[in-house]
Amino acid sequence: MTPADTLRFATRAALGYPLRTSLMVLAMAIGVAAVVVLTALGDGARRYVVGEFASLGANLIIVLPGRNETGGVNAGSFITSTPRDLTVNDAAALLRAPLVSRIAPLSVGNSEISVGGRLRDVMVLGTNADYLDIRQYSVAQGRFLPREDLGRASAVAVIGDKIRRELFGAEAAVGRMVRVGDTRLRVIGVMAPAGQGLGMTTDELVMVPVATAQAMFNTNTLFRIMVEARNREALAPAQRQLEDILRARRDGELDVTLITQDAVLGTFDRILGALTMGVAGIAAISLAVAGILVMNVMLVAVTQRTGEIGLLKALGATARDIRFAFLTEAALLSIAGALVGYGLGHLGAWGIRLAYPVLPAWPPDWAVAAGLGTALGTGLLFGVLPARRAARLDPVQALAKR
Repeated sequence: MTPADTLRFATRAALGYPLRTSLMVLAMAIGVAAVVVLTALGDGARRYVVGEFASLGANLIIVLPGRNETGGVNAGSFITSTPRDLTVNDAAALLRAPLVSRIAPLSVGNSEISVGGRLRDVMVLGTNADYLDIRQYSVAQGRFLPREDLGRASAVAVIGDKIRRELFGAEAAVGRMVRVGDTRLRVIGVMAPAGQGLGMTTDELVMVPVATAQAMFNTNTLFRIMVEARNREALAPAQRQLEDILRARRDGELDVTLITQDAVLGTFDRILGALTMGVAGIAAISLAVAGILVMNVMLVAVTQRTGEIGLLKALGATARDIRFAFLTEAALLSIAGALVGYGLGHLGAWGIRLAYPVLPAWPPDWAVAAGLGTALGTGLLFGVLPARRAARLDPVQALAKR
């Protein structure tokens, strides 16, 4: 049999049983579509998280209270024990490091904001003027927090855009007085809409000077200190300078954790990348199920086409020709299923992007190639047994059964 004859034989065999062929193609398509959709979802989540952390700034160092004993960066790095608190004095000392350009101390708490009988819960963030530039935010109305001594508790506030809309509507917010908890504050600015970030959105924040926040919540501790190095090349030496300063202030003990943006990005990239490959592997199990279906259906096909196989052998077809013809049929069914699944997978990924615009759910190239390759490999692997059984048929017995 020539290659053209083999291809024609396999194609006619597949088209001769449309229901059987459709079921096999559908099974393979579901497996490939699952791989494409789940990897698109996983890789989209990875790119979203990495992008959110990248928006923190390229030269950022985050100082957290408590020591991460493992020496690495992991999810627990953001929830550490606190043997000794960070203070405003620590933040002021870090600003004196030669390779540091800006610092932003953070004090966080929950309270209520009220104006004109309208009331809502808010998160209050105490910080300083440099926080705006470090986080690369912008002010839509008015101005940001004043540049003043960290210990000065000015009665001013900058509110998020959603809070402005809920409390003031179409009225001007800048210059109005609001009550946050038991403290009266004057609104001096409104943040530009920023949308949802990782765990925090400026649209629903009330930002006040750090000393004001500490007075409101009756504390002298800080939640975090954000430090910006002068440039990217200075990041590592700046981190060492910060460690030396903090160690000197804490009797030679470094009981804080310093995290760089690169470390955070690298860690989350590895974790979410591994999760993406894991869900791809789980989805690939459905391809194995599809392969078993291909094998079972083709074993039935061998029985149904016994006479046809005997006739081919009687006309001179070798066992190798028969085996190759059945493997070609398995390959055609797998390729058809893979292509249909590829289209369904991209359709599903498009639906995810439509439902969640912030999630860049694009299937990675490696996942698409792996899905198509695995589908073809699975079809061929599970097509070997039916092909061998067909090739071993005795032509006389096969024609007798016909």
